[in-house]
Amino acid sequence: MASCQKCVGAACRSAFRSCSGQGRSSTVAAPPRYPYTLSRRDRDRLPRTQRLTGRVIAVTGAGRGIGRAVAARLAAAGAAVAIGDLDAELAMETAGAIGAHPGGRLVGLSLDVTDTHSFEDFLRTVETQLGPIDVLINNAGIMWVGPFEGESEEAALRQFDVNVHGVLRGMKLVIPRMRKRGRGHVVNIASAASKVAPAGEATYAATKHAVHGYSTAVRAELRGTGVHVSLVMPGVVDTELAVGTATGPTRSLTTDQVADAVLDVMLRPRFEVFIPRQVGALTRLAALLPGRARDALHHLLVPDQLAALSDRSVRAAYEQRTRTARHPEG
Repeated sequence: MASCQKCVGAACRSAFRSCSGQGRSSTVAAPPRYPYTLSRRDRDRLPRTQRLTGRVIAVTGAGRGIGRAVAARLAAAGAAVAIGDLDAELAMETAGAIGAHPGGRLVGLSLDVTDTHSFEDFLRTVETQLGPIDVLINNAGIMWVGPFEGESEEAALRQFDVNVHGVLRGMKLVIPRMRKRGRGHVVNIASAASKVAPAGEATYAATKHAVHGYSTAVRAELRGTGVHVSLVMPGVVDTELAVGTATGPTRSLTTDQVADAVLDVMLRPRFEVFIPRQVGALTRLAALLPGRARDALHHLLVPDQLAALSDRSVRAAYEQRTRTARHPEG
């Protein structure tokens, strides 16, 4: 076992040399400034980003966090973007703050991903105001952190309602329309928890594993139809959802880093996108290792959120909001 740990530790240090860091603080980074402007990297690939001009993209849970950053990035590329959020006023405020770019349009709309009629109304309004949907980005998600036996049934069911059934609902409603046109793209914002399961995030990890499995099966059904399915799987992102949690050996990601990955996968469709990329390599390595070595790798790389969350009060406001106000946070 000692030799396994030594070997795994060396692989870990090598793989994460470029992105090592410390645990997260309990504060959330300031939101990005709007309107969003293209980075130098985006400007360098401008001929490709111009393919997004006029394309209709719907983003769920886009009033804040990752969804907001994604909407801003795509609007900057000239897309017509629909911002869906349970807080309709916040969705409209976000659309106004981002501002449409030349050739693009931007709307903020009410959306409850846990309600089929609400999702249908959202998609219908998007099509009426912007046109047929080219891309659906399923971003809305919530997370409860703590010991599995201390999680209420309400919290567990709520996570499955938003994180799993919200994604399934969107795919079932929008993909048939895309298949009729012979083109389209669904991008599901999942998590590295789709492949690993941190202590303290049992239900959240289960929801993300479910999204991965469902997306894999749907992708197989859609082969040859012109409709793509992609999974974007970031590590810990500096949003309210992750307040008080640890990142393990990787740095905390920014919402702009995730937005950049979403833009890239839309320009170059593929199924799995890990952020950082080393996470994907290490999950593939883990699958090849014998059980004891795999456990050692998990221990070294996957943060123990029970140990990290020494003060539950730092998550109190977020968990109260997602439980009572029912505003999914992406």
